[in-house]
Amino acid sequence: MSSLGHQETSDQALLDAVRGHWSAIENGVHHTRDVSFGEDRSRIAHPTAARVMATLRNLVIGIYNLEQERSDATAASLPTWQRQLTASKAMRFIL
Repeated sequence: MSSLGHQETSDQALLDAVRGHWSAIENGVHHTRDVSFGEDRSRIAHPTAARVMATLRNLVIGIYNLEQERSDATAASLPTWQRQLTASKAMRFIL
């Protein structure tokens, strides 16, 4: 096998890894943020405000994932669970 054939294999492996990574992101957090939080319908136009909201959504998803590990929470219950989340409940999960 020539070194060129090895390079093509390495390039394909890298490409497959990158595609797999982004597929997991799109089907994971981004899907959750859009379906549960309606992020694609958001009308927030200011870039800083949009980043803050994305960060808050990610925080809630992270807290929810912790709750799933600790109890019987399911993905289908995320919209209801997030409406009931208060600042004091969030702090208990974080600490």
